[in-house]
Amino acid sequence: MSDAYDACTSVSDACLVEATVYGYTPSLPANALFLALSALCALVQLFLGIRHRTWSYMTGLLLGCITQSIGYVGRVMMHSNPWDENAFTIQITCLILGPAFISASVYLTLKHFALALGREKSLLRPEWYTWVFITADIVSIVLQAVGGALASSAETEVESDRGGNIMLAGIAWQVVSLAAFGVLGLLYAFRVWSRRAGMTAGQEGLVRSKRFRAFVGAVMLAYTTIMVRCIYRIPELAGGWSNELMRKELEFAVLDSAMVAIACLALTLAHPGLCFPVMGGRAKHHDEKDVELEDETGQVKASMV
Repeated sequence: MSDAYDACTSVSDACLVEATVYGYTPSLPANALFLALSALCALVQLFLGIRHRTWSYMTGLLLGCITQSIGYVGRVMMHSNPWDENAFTIQITCLILGPAFISASVYLTLKHFALALGREKSLLRPEWYTWVFITADIVSIVLQAVGGALASSAETEVESDRGGNIMLAGIAWQVVSLAAFGVLGLLYAFRVWSRRAGMTAGQEGLVRSKRFRAFVGAVMLAYTTIMVRCIYRIPELAGGWSNELMRKELEFAVLDSAMVAIACLALTLAHPGLCFPVMGGRAKHHDEKDVELEDETGQVKASMV
């Protein structure tokens, strides 16, 4: 951004909206919609998380949805004034960080899949999935938070670019972590499928359950959409502030906002408390022998022995 615009605080003849970082006035209807969806998912996650005691799963999604909501508040503020630096800082920081928290909830699922369907089929001990990938996620969150803080407080273009590069490193690390998780998840799924003849009755009942399949599908959908969003963010940030891709609102709405919204909705509608109850607090130490067949209503139940 040119030094000629350093004193701009609102749109005027001397401070054109085209001279802002994004070069456009954020859409009020679109950002209000994504704000409402994020806030609604946060409320539902809080209710279902407490009811079914899915504490860790709830924490990641709740933090992610709240962070996304705050980010869209910033974009709604920018609709009123695209030159609002505080609004810009709020939205760039929160919308960069939000999906990392959501990823944490996705990472938790593989441990529980392995415990329910057979730890012997897992390449790693089920408990390690949580430690390895949550640690990787924390690294990603720290990098993105530090980068966002540096970029928002920068007084020179060099400092701003440095902050952007650190955020870029955090997102790139998130992509690497997601890719590794995806590989391990596929390997586990293949081993379950190839050894399906040795499943217990409880395991067979679980994999045939429509609700369990819905949850697995939701996790896969969320994983895919978050990955798409992260891949989109890499060239968006790599091009520097005010680059051509960053100044296209439609691409941002489709490849970032919509992707994260789909992930949140999928992981909320197919909540494990409803579709995979052994993830709940009462099933903290479950393994494959804890899973019962569906009852006549199609509800999958966990029995602790």
